[in-house]
Amino acid sequence: MPGGRPAALRRPVALLGTATALLAATLSATPAHAAPPASAAGSARAASAPLAHSETYGAPARPRRAKVVYLSFDDGPSPYTPKVLKVLARYGARATFFELGQNVTRHPGLTRKVVAQGGSVQNHTWSHPDLTRVSASVFRSQVRRTDRAIRAATGVTPECLRPPYGAVNHTVRARARALHKKVVLWTVDPQDWARPGTSAIVHRVLAHVHPGSVVLMHDGGGNRGQTVAALPEILKALKERGYTFRLIACG
Repeated sequence: MPGGRPAALRRPVALLGTATALLAATLSATPAHAAPPASAAGSARAASAPLAHSETYGAPARPRRAKVVYLSFDDGPSPYTPKVLKVLARYGARATFFELGQNVTRHPGLTRKVVAQGGSVQNHTWSHPDLTRVSASVFRSQVRRTDRAIRAATGVTPECLRPPYGAVNHTVRARARALHKKVVLWTVDPQDWARPGTSAIVHRVLAHVHPGSVVLMHDGGGNRGQTVAALPEILKALKERGYTFRLIACG
């Protein structure tokens, strides 16, 4: 036929047109976010990488960490302890008190008051030595004498031990385990013991606190007026940020 293709060529061309149409239909049905096949190495990296949009892929969203702060006070009890307790009560906050055995024997009523208000009393040794520098017998005496004093005041034996100065090593941890004690340190230290000023204490806590923080402050060991003055500002700001306050788990 003039101007046309030979019959032998018209059939392959028709088949090619059909295949092209089917390919176009397939591509138009592919979701817009689908990625091209990756290499074996690329697939392994993709499998290990976090998903940026978990809802797109049906993966469960990662739960948020609870906004909890663990307040702790060292070196009491002392005449400043009731003032600290008064502020805590005003803001509905509880705290863990790491007390010195020799101070418990001087102020057993204050130790009982901490527990009566919902606080926790734990072991901070008898007289505040560096536990990395004492013998095994002195270590046991420092801890056990304090246990007895706290038990006599509250009826409860402490299960946590906070080494003075945060001085801890393998030996301290091993000796603590032998006495069935959990060593507890801290993550936020405003160094209130040095009396840097009320505003400095407030700023140092609020600038470094995050969910799960253990805050170290002091209700004994010297003049703690700055700590008492800083505490309402700290608690008010943390509550406004949505934080709650829990006792340190020692069991």
